[in-house]
Amino acid sequence: MSKARAGFSAWLLFVVVGWACLSAGCAGLPAQRSTDPPQLAIPLPEGSELGRIAAPFASPKSGLSAIRPLPQASFALDARIELLRRAQSSLDVQSYQLGNDKTGRLILRELRDAARRGVRVRLLLDDFYTTGLDPLLLALASEANAQVRLFNPFANGREHSATRWLDFFTDFRRLNHRMHNKLFIADGAIAIAGGRNLADEYFLRSDVANFIDFELLMAGPVVPESARIFDSYWNSDVVYPIESVARSSESVQALSSEFDAATSPAQAPRPEPPPARDIFGDPPLGVQLDSGRLPWMRAAANALADSPNKALGAHRATTPTLAMQAYAQMAQAKSQVLVVSPYFIPGEEGMARIRMGRKQGVRITVVTNSLADSDEPLVNINYNRYRVEMLRLGVELQEVSTRRLKRNVQLNRLLKQARGRLHAKLALIDREWVLLGSMNLDPRSERLNTEFGVRVHSAELAHAILYAYLLDDLEGVYRVELRPDNQTVQWVGQGDDAKDEVLDDEPDSSMLTRLQLLLFSWFVPSDQL
Repeated sequence: MSKARAGFSAWLLFVVVGWACLSAGCAGLPAQRSTDPPQLAIPLPEGSELGRIAAPFASPKSGLSAIRPLPQASFALDARIELLRRAQSSLDVQSYQLGNDKTGRLILRELRDAARRGVRVRLLLDDFYTTGLDPLLLALASEANAQVRLFNPFANGREHSATRWLDFFTDFRRLNHRMHNKLFIADGAIAIAGGRNLADEYFLRSDVANFIDFELLMAGPVVPESARIFDSYWNSDVVYPIESVARSSESVQALSSEFDAATSPAQAPRPEPPPARDIFGDPPLGVQLDSGRLPWMRAAANALADSPNKALGAHRATTPTLAMQAYAQMAQAKSQVLVVSPYFIPGEEGMARIRMGRKQGVRITVVTNSLADSDEPLVNINYNRYRVEMLRLGVELQEVSTRRLKRNVQLNRLLKQARGRLHAKLALIDREWVLLGSMNLDPRSERLNTEFGVRVHSAELAHAILYAYLLDDLEGVYRVELRPDNQTVQWVGQGDDAKDEVLDDEPDSSMLTRLQLLLFSWFVPSDQL
């Protein structure tokens, strides 16, 4: 899952769970060591391989960064592995989720190996999905050149999901704030930002459900900007070293042996090599680095993020949130805003922005998940409340469907038996500006979670994204339309093979499922989604 909403369907357990934990007694977080000096990113090393590649773009005088879209999962994972193995100075990795699966364990092994060859490794994880990972994270942190820190960690019951939920509900005000950021920086030279967590389903390696996502490969001035944001989190009061909150009775040697076994090629196999060419006709990153020829786009790009203090509830008094900055950019649209968001709840403020945009003649298109294919169906139920009004205003709504995606031969081969779900977070404004990163257009991203994003002024990038996802002629989706009564909606299949497919009910979902979700939605406040 990609958001800290999973347990909200159990909202009615709050009182029982809280009473149980209060009766048992709960420990708090350790005191922070305020005397430690802040630790900062290592500047771009000119002598390293990656430093030499990035050096021509490093001067801030032009104001332009080098960028390259990574829409395909196999190329995105391969790029990370290449950067992990080629880094000579530093690796700074920030993620909402690192899976206890073959992808997460592969990343851990590569980070450990990098540390052993002298690379300074900093791994910063949100603590929501680290159940069962403490031994591996402690083993990595025991390496001389590696450090692991956790954002807003759980103080109690770390070993099991059930006991973590006890801690979550009894310390709800604090633990309900999560770090949703995703950022990967190698040698201070090349970075990756976007929507992917470090787990199987984000790289099409899951047998159950996989996500369609997007990331950007970056060099130039946007990388030190991103590194400064990483540093602000790494040194913040809401981040703790793994050793201060997780304990193990085992020796360092035993933890290291367990790490070796858990991250062995049998448990963490490297994925199949990506195809010889990506969707744009370019080879994988390793081939490009070996040749010294990278097909970069040049564009003005800025890294943006929430303050880590958003987790303290103090963000409004300090800096504008990432959501505020994104909405301000969208408000500048002259002709078109195209939003891609897996979780979309406009709320009353969002509807006011939509009304203003439509009044000014701006075409607004939203691509999101269908009810059946959302991993957060409660979000979809809340989005449904605004669907008729958006359609009446002339907003174009399209919903991704696994069944429709699999009519495409290539996507069917990639997804296999797994479901296909949208996870990319994008906004294209006038086909000239691109907003991307970890932020969804929903109340949780706006008010509760911290987020990281990149703003790029590039018609070339916008058109590359339109081409990669066929956003001008989407298949694998249903177009949502008003029925003749102007009160209810219908779903119209898109693609040459779906000219006559019109549905009056939510695609691929049963009446019982819809009723159950509607019932749950009455007990889960929309501002928690």
